[in-house]
Amino acid sequence: MSKALGVYVHWPYCARICPYCDFNVYKNRAIDAAAWKKALTKDLSHWARRTGQGKLTSLYFGGGTPSRAPVEIIGHVIETCEFLWGFEQGAEITLEANPTDTEQLHFKEIANAGVNRLSLGVQSLRDEALAFLGRDHDADAARRAIECAQETFARMTFDLIYARPRQTIEDWRAELTEALAFGAGHLSLYQLMIEPATAFARAVDKGRWAPLDDDRSADLFDATQELTAQAGLPAYEISNHARPGDQSRHNLVYWTYGDYVGVGPGAHGRLSANGARIATETLARPEDYLTAAAANAPMHVEAPLSATEANIERFSMGLRLIDGMALQPDDCFFEQGGAREKLRRLVEDGFLIWNGELLKASGNGRRLLNRVLYELLG
Repeated sequence: MSKALGVYVHWPYCARICPYCDFNVYKNRAIDAAAWKKALTKDLSHWARRTGQGKLTSLYFGGGTPSRAPVEIIGHVIETCEFLWGFEQGAEITLEANPTDTEQLHFKEIANAGVNRLSLGVQSLRDEALAFLGRDHDADAARRAIECAQETFARMTFDLIYARPRQTIEDWRAELTEALAFGAGHLSLYQLMIEPATAFARAVDKGRWAPLDDDRSADLFDATQELTAQAGLPAYEISNHARPGDQSRHNLVYWTYGDYVGVGPGAHGRLSANGARIATETLARPEDYLTAAAANAPMHVEAPLSATEANIERFSMGLRLIDGMALQPDDCFFEQGGAREKLRRLVEDGFLIWNGELLKASGNGRRLLNRVLYELLG
């Protein structure tokens, strides 16, 4: 029986580049819709030939800002996926959007094209924070967009970024309480991370501002778990919270280390073949991607992962889940030098829980997950 797949489609353009973003994104420019449809069709068709006939469990448009893509391109991708693979019953088709008033005007068109779940990049419900984060919407536009999305789409989620400089626990509790009051079935709540080679990294290096310290960030994390659980949206992954049944099906493919195809400039994919894990990556620059498609030239590179590389990815994903990941005593992980001793020590220290079948991070382990992963896999 063929395995179900997820497909990720990367739209590389944004109206502006946020100072915390390290994704493969470029300033918005004129779009040749016909060229993009041709390139995306070639890309999808290549992977359909490689993966066979398994139906899709999810399709995810990320970016960049895919809500700024011409709706005809979005609809074309959905129709092409239906033709090449077909969708499982109840398949999730998600599109990321920014909550500007301009983009809200296209929500109904996007839904009519086949998108059944919208992911809004709200990031904050406070104007001062939105200005700091370099966003091109204000808090009132965010509130309008949330309400519009709830009226338009069968399912929706929105993102918030916390642990911002000088943010207090009282400020965050008030903001998160307001966010929960919208009644969305899913929230993604991320601590602000300073990624290398971003505008924020350069500002911190120059001493313009300092990130929140670890102790206060941990307090905000604990408050997040408390408030979301009380509202009926407990964490199912370290940064994602949902009512039962509203978990992101596409992201669960990543976290359970399933197979997914990466389409569009700079998109990554992971496939299983002949017992090996295959990493794929598409040409990153949009102009290179479009040129290759027009010339029928290769659009991708791929390489098998070593057992160690695959284990690092598998554990890094699986331990983010609150329910953890499958780990049997004969797992290939234990073939790595010192793996059993590292696991035993982390279990004894209370960071991990293992019953011989499932491995998961404890509450304290989730607070310090990067350290735990380093100790386990380093």
